[in-house]
Amino acid sequence: MREHRGRQTRGNGRRGQAERDAITVEIGYALCSAAFAAAVVFGAVAGPALLFALPGVVETVLVRGGGVLAGALFAVRAVSVLVRFRRASQPSQPGRTSPDS
Repeated sequence: MREHRGRQTRGNGRRGQAERDAITVEIGYALCSAAFAAAVVFGAVAGPALLFALPGVVETVLVRGGGVLAGALFAVRAVSVLVRFRRASQPSQPGRTSPDS
């Protein structure tokens, strides 16, 4: 492994196509799953305000609260998926490729 701009790289410092594809798929999964989770939370919190005639203050609180919770959940979910992927892609014992080697 060589060090390139403060980080370690393999070989000539370039990622293979399979590794780039895996990263792309993981980013897509992180964004889609985060968007789905945020939509569910927004619907659960703000749904009653959108479906029923509620007092103005209650409606405002539910819609804004749902938006804030959905945004926070989106960020947390996307980051947690990407951090988990990064940890899983690094071998636990550098230089070893399989448990029985």
